Parts: sequence; C-alpha cells; structure tokens
Amino acid sequence: MQPLLHDLVSVVHAPASALGGADGQLRPTGAQGLFHADYRVISEAVLRVDGREPVAVAHSLTGPGAAVFVGLLPWLGDLSPDPTVRVERRRRLTADGMTEHVTFANTSHEPVTLGLTIDLACDLAAIETVKSGGLTAPVAVHLDGDHPVWRQGGLAVGVAAPDARVDAADTTVQLSWAITVESGSTTEVSWAATVSDPRAVLIEPAGPVEWERPELVADDRRLTRLLEQSLDDLESLRLAEAGTPEDVFLGAGVPWYLTLFGRDSLWAARMLLPLGTELAAGTLRTLARRQGRALDPRSGEAPGKILHELRRHEFHVALDGEELSLPPAYYGTVDATTLWISLLHDAWRWGLAEDVVEELLPTLEAALTWLDEYADPDRDGFLEYLDTSGLGLANQGWKDSGDAVRFADGRLAEAPIALAEVQAYACQAATNAAALLDAFGRPAADKWRTYAVELSKRFRSAFWVDGPRGAYPAMALDRAKRPVDALTSNIGHLLGTGMLTAEESARVAELLASPELAGGYGLRTMSDRDGGYNPLSYHCGSIWAHDTAIAVTGLAAEGHADAVAVLTEGLLIAAEAVGYRLPELHGGDARTDLRRPTPYPAACQPQAWSAASAVAIVHAASGLRPDVPGGQITLRPLAGAPLGGFTVRGLRVAGRRVSVTVGRDGSASLTGTPSALTILP
Repeated sequence: MQPLLHDLVSVVHAPASALGGADGQLRPTGAQGLFHADYRVISEAVLRVDGREPVAVAHSLTGPGAAVFVGLLPWLGDLSPDPTVRVERRRRLTADGMTEHVTFANTSHEPVTLGLTIDLACDLAAIETVKSGGLTAPVAVHLDGDHPVWRQGGLAVGVAAPDARVDAADTTVQLSWAITVESGSTTEVSWAATVSDPRAVLIEPAGPVEWERPELVADDRRLTRLLEQSLDDLESLRLAEAGTPEDVFLGAGVPWYLTLFGRDSLWAARMLLPLGTELAAGTLRTLARRQGRALDPRSGEAPGKILHELRRHEFHVALDGEELSLPPAYYGTVDATTLWISLLHDAWRWGLAEDVVEELLPTLEAALTWLDEYADPDRDGFLEYLDTSGLGLANQGWKDSGDAVRFADGRLAEAPIALAEVQAYACQAATNAAALLDAFGRPAADKWRTYAVELSKRFRSAFWVDGPRGAYPAMALDRAKRPVDALTSNIGHLLGTGMLTAEESARVAELLASPELAGGYGLRTMSDRDGGYNPLSYHCGSIWAHDTAIAVTGLAAEGHADAVAVLTEGLLIAAEAVGYRLPELHGGDARTDLRRPTPYPAACQPQAWSAASAVAIVHAASGLRPDVPGGQITLRPLAGAPLGGFTVRGLRVAGRRVSVTVGRDGSASLTGTPSALTILP
C-alpha cells in the first residue's frame, strides 16, 4: 500500500525534502526520511537522550525550508510539576541536504548532564519504490576520515557532526555527545547530511525568488495567514533543469511529485501571474524545450504536445493491483498543451516582454498543430484521450486516477474520454492564440477564433444534460459519445473560458454553490448525491484547494460574488484547521457532520497549486485584470466585498509594483500603475 502522509511534517527546499513525525524523528518506516531528487538519502534519523526519546510537545514551520520540534526531558532537572529541561530540534533544508541544530535549555536549579545520540541509516530507495510501499536494503556505510559516507551509483551522502563521537557499523551510524547544560543556560550541537548527486535532472535555481512577496492586510486574518504560509511553501518548491538553472518552475508537490509536471506547473505559474511574469517565462521555456516532436504511443508523445511529467529514470509504481510504468519523459496529458498556450497569453497580458513572447511563438504554433491534428483522433470535434500502451495513465485530465470518470449511478466510463473542462481549455486557448497571432503578425488567427466559436456550439449540444436537478454540463463524453452525467467540480473550470453564455454561467454558479458540491470545506470533486461519491475518494468526492480556487477565479470573472463567498469560506476554514498549509486535497465530508476537514491520508503537502490558490483567491477578490499590450487595466472587484475589505501591496503589472485596496462596501482603488496604462472601472 502507498504510505500514509497525513500525520507527517514535511520540510522542503527543492530538490530536497524531509518527512518525519510531529516529534521530529525520521523513522525507518513508510514515507519518512530525507529525500533528494527522487531518492531517499537518509532513511532514519532518530534522536535519543539518555537512551530515551524526548516527550514531544510542539512543532512549527519557521519559514521556507525550516521547522522546529520541541520536546521535554522530564527525567532531568528539578522535581517539579513544571518541566525544567527541554530540547529543540531546528531543522533546515538546503538544496543539497539538511542541517539540524539541537539545543538543550535548562531552567532547573542545578547543572544537568546528559547523553545525546542520533542514529542514522540510508537506503537510497527510489521515490517510486517508497510510494509503492516497497522495501530497499540499507546501503553500507564507509568512513572518509571521521565522516560517514554512503555511496551508490554516483550518488553520495555524507554526514558531518562537529564534536560528536562517530560509530559506524555495516549500514548504520550513531552520533553521540556527552553534554552538560548549566543552570539557566543553553547548549547546542549540530549535524548535517550533504548530498552529491551529479546525475540529478533537476536542481536548485540559480538566482533569488522570481516573484514579489506581497503584503496583505485583510479584515479576514485567515486570508493573510494563508497567503503568508503559501508564499513560504511556493518559495521552497522552486526548481530548474540541470542545464538551464535560470529557467525556474514549481515542482508539483512533496513527496511524490517534486518534479516538473506540465499541468501542475502551468496552473501554479498562471495563478502567480499577479506577482510577476518571470516564473511564467521559466515554466514556458522549460516546457517548450521538451515539446513533443514525434509520435510515440509508449510515452504519449506527439508533435507539438506539452510534457506531463519528467523523471530521472522510468517511474514504475504498483498499487492496489494496478501497474504504472512511465518513461522518464512522459506526455500522457490531454490538457497541458492548451494550458501552455493560455499561460503564454495571460503572461503577455500581465506584461511579459514582447521579445520573450516572440521567442516562444514557434512553440505556440506547434501546440496549435497538436490541437488541430492530434488532439481529436476520431475527428468528432472534441479533444479526447486513450492510453494505448496499457502502462500509462488511464485518465489523462487533472483527475487522473483510474476510477475518476463515473456516471451519476457510479458506473465507470470507458475510454476514449472527452472531458468537459478540456474542451473549455481548448476554447480559451484558441481565442488566446488568435489574439497572440494577430498581435505579432502571424497567420491563422481567424481560423482559431472560428474554432472556439464552433467548439462552444458543439459542447452546448453534446455535453448539457437534464435531470431531476435540472440542466448542467456532464463531466465528459465516453467511448460511445454518451454524456457522463455525474455532477462534478469539472464544471467550475468552464467559467471564464468563453465556453458558456451568461445564462449557462449563472446555472453553473448556482450548482457550484449548492450543498451537494459546496457542503464541505471547499468544492467537492463530485456531488454527494452521485453514485460514485466517497468523501475520501481521490477524485470522486474529496476537495482540492486548486480546484476550488479555479472555480472561484471563474466565478469572480463572471461576477458571481455569492458563490465565491461560499466556496472561499469553506477553504479558509480548512486552511485554519491545518495551520494554513493547504494539502493536495482533503476529505469531502459535510461541515454539518464534522467541525474540521478529514485529512486525505496520502495527500502531498506542500503542493504547488494548493499553495498558489491563496494568490488566486486574493487576485480574484481584487478584480485586477491588466491588458498591458492594450494599454489598459481593469479594476472590478466583487460586488459587496464578500471576502471583506483588504489592501494588498506588491502585486506586479508590467514589472511595476502596484497596490489594490478593496473597501468593505466593494469600492476599490489602485496605486502605482504604470503611466502608460489607462485604468478602467
């Protein structure tokens, strides 16, 4: 079985991450350990004092890549109801490893003497082996002078521990210190693990963080705290390819997906556009270099197609009787190509330099070739997917688990499948591409405008269904072109894309805010009235922060303030319950049944698009929509200020810092706007 993650604390500085217990221990079990670039480089780091584990009382994230764990040593110090000796374990991740500072504080009346040990081991297990619940034999340790080192296949993990005694035996290392802490004072020791991995595909970016760190003052302090934690997490997820450290993108999530994911990295970069365009440029260029050039059923590659996932070697996972075996560069995604087009367009609108846009236009045109020639293999007018290899992803939209696409009665849909939101992405991408082609004097703009109009007509005819709950868009079409009639969160992705009329948009907003979809802590992936619903299903009833934020963004763009308020309130309650680090997903249980969200036990945390959702929500509430090439900027906040009043300083338009203030009455003001832009109400 896949190891559970919900009770672990993750500390990240990509490409390194550490997952351990709330007590700070890294135990040789499950998904615990220090990871680097898809390998577990420390499989055990257990601290003991006098042969006993401290009594864990607290832990806290303390910034990007940092955390502290607090324990008590009740057998030491004064005989008193109050603890007088404590230990703090301060963990800091770097791109090439981890350092821990262990501090003992003695408030008792006498000095205390103690023996500290830290037991270490290393198995160099591949991330897919850990994810599958498999076991890897520990690696033999060697001493390089006084420093223990584990080596295998060009990968080396070294340990340094000043002033420690080092005992190495076969595969394990014990660090030990004899420590005296005077009354009223503290004593500190440290140790570090450093990784040398010359074959790593992904590395730490070369420069500082690319985006602004905005300051938010809000009536709803939950929103401020969520944004602060999310910005820390986003900073820790920055990655670049080994050959191009200047092109930055966000790794999808920890621990399983700390790598380049086309869809995830694109959505996260798109949500962060209000903070600057540099991340978008790095993400676009990185994916452009790996754009498909040939037809390959094994990898899913096709000319013009955008990558789904990048690994250093084949990614082989066997879970629940199903086998997944993906090549290092895997293209099994039906939506990343259209999302790439729309990110390029949106970044241009936010002020991405014209020379950068122009450099990427050949990639845009190749992506349109994929949309024209390969995205619709049966030529029925809809984008669809089918894994012909038998080893790839059966479902290739964002809901990519094997059982994600279901009818209202719970039956599984059979591929090829045409997803509702994928048609909307294509409609929006075609419109956006036409705008770019026109602006840069390239041909075929009219063709793609016509494509968008015709696609929306076909969608209206084929996808809309009617039943006891009224009319709504189906989740998908199945192999027989039947509407897959479950009511799902997919419909939220249709908003703001040009796919819906105003009347259809209002109907979708009504459904998104209904108790059957919005009765939990955010937007359920599936209505609780459908046959496939399970509040702890990965994609059929759970709640994903990014999915909720995409719906909120679309609702705000089309003016549905009440629905925005319903969905955002659920997500903010969830954020408060988990210390404002939103996980990949949580359970879809009703708020009337449970006073806090149920953790999804295998959810990654942090997750790029979950963290980016905080920025998306603030942006949606602000109503700021720039069109730098058109010389104008619109400021149209939500009517009635459903999220309360706020001021956000440090958004960036055309490279300039701007500030937006939204009053409690819904009024708004904008300062710092470039003089070349006209502000429209």
